[in-house]
Amino acid sequence: QVQLTESGGGLVQSGGSLRLSCAASGRLDVINIVSWYRQPPGKGRELVASITRAGRINYADSVNGRFTISRDNAKNTVYLQMNSLKPEDTAVYSCNADAGTYTSWGQGTQVTVSS
Repeated sequence: QVQLTESGGGLVQSGGSLRLSCAASGRLDVINIVSWYRQPPGKGRELVASITRAGRINYADSVNGRFTISRDNAKNTVYLQMNSLKPEDTAVYSCNADAGTYTSWGQGTQVTVSS
């Protein structure tokens, strides 16, 4: 199994930046894709960005050009750099590891963007 721990959330003003971290432990060799999702207040969960084992990256249209997903294999960590934050980016952000036969979720981290 894979265990995920997110960190880096917080309160930031509109236009500001935050960097989220997703540290992985356990059976890392089985991970195919690591993704960041978010769930705004009163709304459903949505995919924000993902990175595959081969390094292919995908972004939601709403964050493309503002957010950057990256990974540090030596630290077993995937990052989400969030720039030019908007109030509508306010959500609980969670990372997900897809191992094919199962997925693992972190506990989530709150990001609040004030106007």
